[in-house]
Amino acid sequence: MTIAQQQDPWIEGNQLRQQALEAQSIAAGSLPDPVITAGFANLPTDSFNFDQEAMTQFKVGISQVLPRGDSLALSQQRLGLLSQQHPLQRADRHALIESEVSGLWLDVWRTRETIQLIEQDRDLFEQLVDIAESKYTSALGGTRQQDLIRAQLELTRLEDRLLELHEQMDAYRSALGQWLEQPGEVNSNSLHQSLTDELPGITLKSPELVYDESTAVTLQTLAELMGAHPAILSLDRKLEASSTDIKLAEQKYRPLWQLNASYGYREDDPMGNDRADFFSVGVTFDVPLFTGRRQDQQLRSAQASSESVRTEKSLLLRRMVAQFNGLKARLLRIEQRQNLYNSRLLEQMSEQAEASLAAYTNDDADFTEVIRARIAELNARIEALGISVERQKITAQLNYFFTPAMTGEDA
Repeated sequence: MTIAQQQDPWIEGNQLRQQALEAQSIAAGSLPDPVITAGFANLPTDSFNFDQEAMTQFKVGISQVLPRGDSLALSQQRLGLLSQQHPLQRADRHALIESEVSGLWLDVWRTRETIQLIEQDRDLFEQLVDIAESKYTSALGGTRQQDLIRAQLELTRLEDRLLELHEQMDAYRSALGQWLEQPGEVNSNSLHQSLTDELPGITLKSPELVYDESTAVTLQTLAELMGAHPAILSLDRKLEASSTDIKLAEQKYRPLWQLNASYGYREDDPMGNDRADFFSVGVTFDVPLFTGRRQDQQLRSAQASSESVRTEKSLLLRRMVAQFNGLKARLLRIEQRQNLYNSRLLEQMSEQAEASLAAYTNDDADFTEVIRARIAELNARIEALGISVERQKITAQLNYFFTPAMTGEDA
């Protein structure tokens, strides 16, 4: 699990996007660069002498634009809020990877165990074929040619099931390859070594929300639980940033100021008399009088964007609550099926198979019934295995909803 999370290139890309936003935030809080101007003014065109006319001067000026209202601070705040999304997105991504990889690993384990079950029963079916052939060739009992053909057919079907399971195993290994190795497919030996003999137990993080009937789990309770999820908190940061966009749009109604200062140097007159230099200072600003087609529309756009993010959060919250309730119901039902299989069904299937074989051995039953009973027992054991694995997969999926919001260092 840790390997999959560490090798996920999405995490690195997300960290880089956060760094980019943090750098943009610092830049957005800085004043625009001042503008320097330099030049000659009022040079006489007849001689281009610098000291001929009193108006001739060498001017150096500087101007500084002051953004509208609190635009700088708000722009910096907006980018800072957007950057705060990324640690939360990484926490959500880690939880998704944990759920996804757990499911794929469990699928590989289930496929391997199913293959072993069929391999074990294949020996039994081969023995049944030998018994049928022996009775058929010796003309003992009621064994018919079609019974022998049926037994051989079931062996062929088992071979086909094994081939299909190996195909599934290859597909699951390839799916795991994108998480565990770069590039290519998961190494068969390393994967085989990681598979345990027993089905690993995945602990439900908040069992009281699933099992405790004394606790009233309302939609409000679930909404509060989901509200602390990193996926929801990430949208909260996006919503706060969109609210800042509204404040930024409101700053467009304020004037844009520009400060100007210049110094003009003059040469002495042709008689050698000193001429005073000039110093100028001033301010310019625009007046947002005609706001109907620009500022008003920009404000409406920011307000609509903010409401769309609020809607996005509401939809995500509803979807997560619905998914949680669906998984909870599935977990409770599948545990009922698991109890049914473990307490009665598997034992009854085994007893039926043994009874059919004993009856056939004593010539009191049809060979078809023996085959049918053995197939039913094998399918029941495979189904019980699938139920156990599915229970663990659902538990892993439920644990996604209990993901804590980690910090950037943790994520």
